Amino acid sequence: MQIKRKFTKAGQDAYAGIKFIKTTSEIRNPDGTIVFKLDDVEVPESWSQVASDVIAQKYFRKAGVPTELKTVKEKNVPAFLWRSQKSSSETPTTGENSSKQVFDRLAGAWAYWGWKGGYFSTEEDARAYFDEMRYMLATQMAAPNSPQWFNTGLHWAYGIDGPGQGHHYVDYKTGNLVKSSSAYEHPQPHACFIQSVSDDLVNEGGIMDLWVREARLFKYGSGTGTNFSSLRGDGENLSGGGASSGLMGFLKIGDRAAGAIKSGGTTRRAAKMVICDADHPDIEEFINWKVKEEQKVASIVAGSKMHEQRLNEIFSAIRQWDGSNEDAVDPSKNSSLKTAIREAKKVAIPETYVKRVLDYAKQGYASIEFPTYDTDWDSEAYASVSGQNSNNSIRVTDAFLKAVEEDGDWELIRRTDGSVAKTIKARKLWSDVGHAAWACADPGIQFHDTVNAWHTCPEDGEIRGSNPCSEYMFLDDTACNLASMNLLTFLVDGKFDAKSYVHATRLWTLTLEISVLMAQFPSKEIAQRSYDFRTLGLGYANIGGLLMNMGFGYDSDEGRALCGALTAIMTGTAYATSAE
Repeated sequence: MQIKRKFTKAGQDAYAGIKFIKTTSEIRNPDGTIVFKLDDVEVPESWSQVASDVIAQKYFRKAGVPTELKTVKEKNVPAFLWRSQKSSSETPTTGENSSKQVFDRLAGAWAYWGWKGGYFSTEEDARAYFDEMRYMLATQMAAPNSPQWFNTGLHWAYGIDGPGQGHHYVDYKTGNLVKSSSAYEHPQPHACFIQSVSDDLVNEGGIMDLWVREARLFKYGSGTGTNFSSLRGDGENLSGGGASSGLMGFLKIGDRAAGAIKSGGTTRRAAKMVICDADHPDIEEFINWKVKEEQKVASIVAGSKMHEQRLNEIFSAIRQWDGSNEDAVDPSKNSSLKTAIREAKKVAIPETYVKRVLDYAKQGYASIEFPTYDTDWDSEAYASVSGQNSNNSIRVTDAFLKAVEEDGDWELIRRTDGSVAKTIKARKLWSDVGHAAWACADPGIQFHDTVNAWHTCPEDGEIRGSNPCSEYMFLDDTACNLASMNLLTFLVDGKFDAKSYVHATRLWTLTLEISVLMAQFPSKEIAQRSYDFRTLGLGYANIGGLLMNMGFGYDSDEGRALCGALTAIMTGTAYATSAE
């Protein structure tokens, strides 16, 4: 492909027209204590403090960056694209502290793999691509999804590596599926995955294998969604003669695993979507899963505060006794203590805790520290219940919606033999969904037949699920790599710069295509299918800001027309680029 320059000039540094400054990034707890602080963070002057904090706290590589580098010569690769590594085994390492380092490693890795894959006609085209991408990253014209920032270019720019993590990739030269022996040579740049799971406990493709595959994704900052409707319901027969524990027990295992793994090693937790078909035998329990867990949190919060109050009232009654120490802990003699114990029992304080306080008092203690909890979403109360680490959705068909409309019956189907496990009223189930969504914001709804009516590859199977955010709906065992264009940066002197928008769309389509070639994936199936289907997710952001700056109402005819035009231009340009 030929790459023309629009934002940079040949022979001139890509950052020549961009002023960089140094700032400080820090995170503080509510009590003022510092959680994270990094001084001398180099970022473009135009960046906000929020943008500076995000790159410093989330996307800077925190360790393993050599202080001195040497290039590794590679035959048939231009010198400016040779990868780098430690200058010697004794070279100390540190972390990234400049946004330029991040822009360079991202664009450099893309250009490197693009060159190896034969995407550029000449070396100058590759160099132009490298510079244009760095410029767009620095000026926030566009950005890739988080796993690119986390992983892409670490091996190319710094020689960072490690043993294989069980990933696979398709060799672009031979078309053969290969098990990766390196953690970073082929990065994991895709954000959105849809994975299948079979009704099998320990074999490949089964339940426990899914947790391993999810861990591979979460570790490198990706998110995943799975339709669990193939798993048999509670009480269905097992091959060994027992009965299945059902869907929910396994979902709780996956929920705990997701909560324990920080996404990309830096952010709070993983991104996960759990989907269940409306005809699954355990659908009622699934719908109300988070509702009940929220009720548990409320009970923990209220109960902890009640315990703290009532138990210390017992201590107070003992302290205020003016008789003998022995009689102070005897409710038959200490009337205040008797009243305090009665009040504690009225609010269901367990007898064992009342006795424990009396025993403590006999040993000379004057109070008890009973931890209390709150309803903050990041609190210990929420950490102690399940269902907090995924988005939950139910999958409904047109047949179900018609049954709701007609107040008809709805059959829940056993997964082992296809027989009817239970018949319920569709409208009652629908009402439960509405109440649950009102009470705890889950489950969401995915309209199975509507989604599949828009399926672009129906001959390859049904669409059964989505990624955590649901913008990617496609076949099981596929992945999508995302990037977003910042529309407001194309508004120049009150007019939208369509030519620059087309140019940027072409280069970012190419970037996502190269990312498929260079990537490794958590399973053989995803590696092969992603290579075959090459799903790309190019979109745009800041449409609201653009409309406001241009004086169009968000829901106006002009606003919708502009949005439609921008979408059409992006779509057409992406298709045309794909055909080059």
